[in-house]
Amino acid sequence: MHTLPSHAMRPLCLNPSLCSSRFPFFSFSIPIFHKFKNNPTIYKKSQKGPPFFSIRCCGSGSVTAKPSWELRRNRAAVQEPDEKVVALRQLFTKPGIGIDAYIIPSQDAHQSEFIAECYMRRAYISGFSGSAGTAIVTKDKAALWTDGRYFLQAEKQLNSSWKLMRAGNFGVPQASEWLTDVLAPGGRVGIDPFLFSYDATEELKEVISKKNLELVYLYDLNLVDEIWKESRPKPPNKPIRVHDLKYAGIDVVSKLSSLRAELVAAGSSAIVISMLDEVAWLLNLRGSDVPHSPVMYAYLIVEIDAAKLFVDDSKVTSEVMYHLKKAGVELRPYDSILSEIRRLAAEGAHLWLDTSSVNAAIVETYKAACDKYLMNRGSRGKTKNKQYFESDSLPVGPSGVYMQSPVSLAKALKNPSELEGMQNSHLRDAAALAQFWCWLEEEIHKNMKLTEVDLADKLLEFRSKQDGFLDTSFDTISGSGANGAIIHYTPEAESCSVVDPNKLFLLDSGAQYVDGTTDITRTVHFGEPTAREKECFTCVLKGHIALDEAVFPENTPGFVLDAFARSALWKIGLDYRHGTGHGVGAALNVHEGPQSISFRYGNVTPLQKGMIVSNEPGYYEDHAFGIRIENLLCVQEINTPNRYGGIEYLGFEKLTFFPIQTKLVDLSLLSIEEMEWLNSYHSQVWEKVSPLLEGSARQWLWKNTRPITKQ
Repeated sequence: MHTLPSHAMRPLCLNPSLCSSRFPFFSFSIPIFHKFKNNPTIYKKSQKGPPFFSIRCCGSGSVTAKPSWELRRNRAAVQEPDEKVVALRQLFTKPGIGIDAYIIPSQDAHQSEFIAECYMRRAYISGFSGSAGTAIVTKDKAALWTDGRYFLQAEKQLNSSWKLMRAGNFGVPQASEWLTDVLAPGGRVGIDPFLFSYDATEELKEVISKKNLELVYLYDLNLVDEIWKESRPKPPNKPIRVHDLKYAGIDVVSKLSSLRAELVAAGSSAIVISMLDEVAWLLNLRGSDVPHSPVMYAYLIVEIDAAKLFVDDSKVTSEVMYHLKKAGVELRPYDSILSEIRRLAAEGAHLWLDTSSVNAAIVETYKAACDKYLMNRGSRGKTKNKQYFESDSLPVGPSGVYMQSPVSLAKALKNPSELEGMQNSHLRDAAALAQFWCWLEEEIHKNMKLTEVDLADKLLEFRSKQDGFLDTSFDTISGSGANGAIIHYTPEAESCSVVDPNKLFLLDSGAQYVDGTTDITRTVHFGEPTAREKECFTCVLKGHIALDEAVFPENTPGFVLDAFARSALWKIGLDYRHGTGHGVGAALNVHEGPQSISFRYGNVTPLQKGMIVSNEPGYYEDHAFGIRIENLLCVQEINTPNRYGGIEYLGFEKLTFFPIQTKLVDLSLLSIEEMEWLNSYHSQVWEKVSPLLEGSARQWLWKNTRPITKQ
């Protein structure tokens, strides 16, 4: 699945020019938490995530590619009333609200990439189902921002009440700038503070204040929910499960112990963990509240001598309860998080908050409680938690320590058990893919008419037969011909295309297994590809090989490597509109950070041993075809003959083993070394995957892993 350079897919940034990448900075005696040189700050804005243009995720909804002018012409002919927008505007003047504009982001209260259906507010109000975007409704306008991956989809799905803002295009204002243009001075902009990170709200306030606009926090109600009413889906309530130690590798007590050591080192007495994958990883728990991601809706507060999980207890089985009790973790109601934040402030806690991910409601509640503490007791009052603050250098009373969550980096550095699970799950996944592609080629040979949805469903059928299969890791991108050029195209039964054997077919898919997470893209042609298609495919392959073989010094950030994957395309004047690599969780989210490989140089997180990243260059010819080749890689140490500067040099180890169609390769464009890479790779595919296959699928794999030679 195509990438973005986000660390755990952080929130939409309304003013990308103000966004900067967060720095990892932790180390550990036990190999769990790591650090780089950085210092905590007291009441200072932290570094934060990348701009929302970089968010990469699978949207839902189908798009049939058509020229933009045709869609605009058809829409202009009929003005479509939007009853939901009208109903939303009617709430603006209600007592206690009094706003002139309302912002609807894509996120839930945890800044998740994939969210439960009941939290898909932006999709509900706008009709645009792509998972990256921001909607703004004023008293007389409605606009939606999304990036280049979704332009075609948004053109199709938005009605005439909405204006599509093609983020990143020349002349298109950022969302915050647009607000200052369309609202009169003194205007009030409303938001649900649970749906924005604290950093995002600070950035927004900084921009709109220049026009004397006020940001209004509506804590007690979400306006979209008010008009959604009874038709809104119910919150998920499926049971949580324990993630077996043989897959997790490190027990919960050890993880919490290492985290508490970090709290002490940072001068903090407690930390709020709000990212769902961080909660799941730290507690060795998995859930099914969110599509494609094995996480549960929860907050976690870890103190020096306690830990509290805020979750709907109806999801907690007796096994999970016992598991948490052994680790000293108590349960609290999910909705009681703000009252606990107030309690911590009242007791003088120094609370660690990652303001790039923790929502504004939590941070503002803590800051208000700190102010109340100081007012009631004076700035030199004693704290109830004085045992944590014996150093004269620490402030008296509660104060915020604003730094990146140490769990983000610790989770990204896979331990041996996690890597073993990823390796094993990828081989089983490859076996399912071989069975699928064997079946598909047989059906195509029989001239069977198959739709893009038929193929996605059949692939799911093959995967579901593999041991440990749980779910897909994102909506399968199954695109024939022009639909393959829509980077995050997801077919729907009512409108998808029949797979055309005379056109390129792009299949980007992944799975969640009990021991690992997969993400793979292959592009094929069932007939005879054109010279143009072969040239483009081969340049994408050359970039894929270049990144796979890259060797680089330690402390190298991912953006340095991005050009490796683009160079062959650049030489013929081509490029692609997405990042090249994203982090992947171990039996967790298919996208995680803090690492990435992208042309967006804001993320300076170094690639480190144990990190998993995707390698997925591509090329997309609008209204014609799309090409992408994706494998997952693990960063490993490389034994170089020299060690300039006395440092380590790093490279990649492959996790994905599946054939790349050689029919699409223009051999005249490959060097001898690139051809050797392809033959060696296919030899490894056969060696590793063939023992898991039999019959026609094994024969298919044999045929598609034979070495190639120049004529």
